[in-house]
Amino acid sequence: MMRQIGQISQIRRANYQPIIGLEIHIELKTKSKMFCGCPADHFGKPPNTQTCPVCLGLPGALPVPNRKAVEWTIMAGLALGCQIPGESKFDRKNYFYPDLPKGYQISQYDQPLAISGKLGNIGICRVHLEEDTGKLVHVEKATLIDFNRSGVPLMEIVTEPDLTSSDEAKEFLQNLQRIIKYLGISEADMEKGQMRCEPTVNLEIKKGNLTVYTPLAEIKNINSFRFVKRAIDFEVQRQFEEFERTGIEKQAGNKVTRGWNEQKGITILQREKEEAADYRYFPEPDIPPMRFERKNIEDLRKKLPELPEKRARRFIREYGVSEYNAAILIENKGKADFFEEAVSYARELEKPPGTKAIGDWIVNKRVDLAKTSPENLLKAILAKAGAATLDDSELIAAITSVLGINQKAVIDYNNGKEPALMFLVGQVLRRTKGKGDPGQIRLLLEKELHDDKKR
Repeated sequence: MMRQIGQISQIRRANYQPIIGLEIHIELKTKSKMFCGCPADHFGKPPNTQTCPVCLGLPGALPVPNRKAVEWTIMAGLALGCQIPGESKFDRKNYFYPDLPKGYQISQYDQPLAISGKLGNIGICRVHLEEDTGKLVHVEKATLIDFNRSGVPLMEIVTEPDLTSSDEAKEFLQNLQRIIKYLGISEADMEKGQMRCEPTVNLEIKKGNLTVYTPLAEIKNINSFRFVKRAIDFEVQRQFEEFERTGIEKQAGNKVTRGWNEQKGITILQREKEEAADYRYFPEPDIPPMRFERKNIEDLRKKLPELPEKRARRFIREYGVSEYNAAILIENKGKADFFEEAVSYARELEKPPGTKAIGDWIVNKRVDLAKTSPENLLKAILAKAGAATLDDSELIAAITSVLGINQKAVIDYNNGKEPALMFLVGQVLRRTKGKGDPGQIRLLLEKELHDDKKR
């Protein structure tokens, strides 16, 4: 039985460093497939009921690219800080497998839609678009094929080998999934196969003054973030022990594909890894190259929503929520939107709860957003607190006093200078010796400034 990775001595552990790159496939939730008009929503549908001559690869059928899928892939590239080349094209990736009806896959090789991006400190090599394959269904004595998934738009994101641990890989994937959901281009549900990850792992090992590398292994058949972590940890351990036993180093062409067996918690050798030359890529003759004007790209950039990390920073800055609560509030776009709707509704109340209190309530009470409304949420908060904070004469007096002696900040705010409001919030907190909810103070200041402006 193989030892767990945690059992390797600290001295031996210091002699190696995992090198991890990720290939992530994400099904786009367009209404139709990538190159035909068949419905793309295939999950749970009766087998082979959403097919046509194009996605079945019948002779004479011609592909027509899905414009929406192209635009969404470019938007994903922009969200990941990628460059968008002025020209892109589709290619034929040739290989023979039962779930590939044409004998080739329409993909992208040397001119992807997006290149050279970054998510956190992890480089994004490329983002490209292709068609998904069919699905193999293994029964007792046979393997059946369901072509409903064949031809669904599939976006592939390839990272640089910048990751160094399973925890880092898991966190990266969770951040990426959150961004994709914010963009609204995919549900990215790993259990439904809408987001699939294939880590490539090897080790950098110090041998005295020399540095050597173990052979690359790409891991397939992973359907959850938890299993991504477990598969990488197992593969790191396996490669370390294999290197100690055999001394085999990385050489050109010695890549392998290994499958993750979740029941046994191990990776299993599947095949030697193909190189690009093995796929005999060539430009797709039935689809002309795509060319993009700079205006096209900028128009798509304007459609990008406020992304999770930026939104979390704004919640901390504007609403006074803690870093921990901000991370939970932006977990999904629906929750973040609900919080801001509640804050907006609170501004209309004569005695609103503070924004920090609203955030605390959503996080700590684990509010079921499907069964409540921002209005009812605020009623519950006020009922619990008794709305006592707004009866605090010290707070009201402090706000009145601060506005009276900081007329320049008031004028700056009325002229559209947002930082002036945060200055006033700070002055109120200073006058009350840190008492009070910054979010509530902000709301009261906004209300008072608005009313004063009307007067």
